[in-house]
Amino acid sequence: MLAGRDALKAHSEEFRKEIIPVADGVFVAVGYSASNVTLIQGKDGSIIVDTSANPTDAQTIAAAFGDRLVRPVRAIIYTHNHPDHSGGTSVFSGDDGPEIYSHKTLVSLEPNPGRGRRDGGDVFGVSLPDEQFINAGTQLEYGRNVPHTREGYLPPTQVFDGKEKDLTISGVSLKLLHTPGETDENLAVWLPGQKTLMPGDNFLKTFPNISPLRGLPARPVDKWIASLKEVIGLNAHHLIPGHMRPISGAEDIKAALTAYHDAIKFVYEGTIEGIRKGMSPDEIVQLLHLPPQLARNPYLQEWYGTVEWSVRGIYAQQAGWFDGNATHIFPLTPQERAEKTAALIGGREKIRVAAEDALSAGEYQWAAELSDHILALDPGNGAAKEIKARALTELGERQKNATARNYYLTTAQHLRK
Repeated sequence: MLAGRDALKAHSEEFRKEIIPVADGVFVAVGYSASNVTLIQGKDGSIIVDTSANPTDAQTIAAAFGDRLVRPVRAIIYTHNHPDHSGGTSVFSGDDGPEIYSHKTLVSLEPNPGRGRRDGGDVFGVSLPDEQFINAGTQLEYGRNVPHTREGYLPPTQVFDGKEKDLTISGVSLKLLHTPGETDENLAVWLPGQKTLMPGDNFLKTFPNISPLRGLPARPVDKWIASLKEVIGLNAHHLIPGHMRPISGAEDIKAALTAYHDAIKFVYEGTIEGIRKGMSPDEIVQLLHLPPQLARNPYLQEWYGTVEWSVRGIYAQQAGWFDGNATHIFPLTPQERAEKTAALIGGREKIRVAAEDALSAGEYQWAAELSDHILALDPGNGAAKEIKARALTELGERQKNATARNYYLTTAQHLRK
């Protein structure tokens, strides 16, 4: 009954704390923070790729690296601007004065307005009690124990424009590749000598979060597909993603990256084809499913993003908000719809009873929707809030998608307050 919850618990194994040697002179810290930190040893110092979520985590990681982290740190590279990847820079920088590299587009980015809570919901489950929280899909936790701040962030000192930049730092040859995908500024870091690829967040062990719940526009999917095709061609022998555990073995890496590329392309092209046929997003969602071989792939399980949200995000990105149904051009407000529904079936109490019956029958989505009718008419209605909270809790406990689970459960928590 709660297979989704149990599967998500098993997924937490991806975040167990470990300093993993990946290639000669390359180590990655997994599970110590919301994102991975990679250490590259040079001839006379070290290079750090991404710096964790905050100074506290960064200090823990630096200590865990131990004498593998040789001072001075000569360079720090940001794969992208998300705070979980750039919040611990001051610790790794220390007094060493390293150059800090990024793509030019990173420095123009404003703080992300979509990370706040909406209607009491939070995809990261920051306020959930420990007995309800499992993980955050791509990370064990995001800001639950140590708040994410920009206190440890340092701005880039070296930025580049265009597609790529070759560097030699402390005797190590690197190539920085501008690979837009999960973010516009995403960098892939390529170590040709060690055949090691760090693709940032363009590849993770989860179906990608193309259209996040937390209030962000859909990611640039066509660019993401092209970026994956580019890094597949590198023939990497080692791959260190921005979250979760590394992969070694050229064949396994090529297969994983290719499946990721093919899945995103399949959903993108299927959504575009549905738009061309005049289908609504609801209709496309009902028909578009990954082929079985992709749906079974361990790197495409819906821990973080989902196919359905991706379809809806791509639809809005490509065709706008209107789904083609003329009834929806100027729809009734939720309050007007609730008033007419209540009048039709005999009053609010009938809706409440129907919602209770839906809960008892295990029809949790229907119970939540019915409770919304009551709350549209009476936002303070305690009985309706409790029905909705119970329905959302049941929906959340059945979810293997961490962000959906956390949003359901935190919204239920908010309703009960």
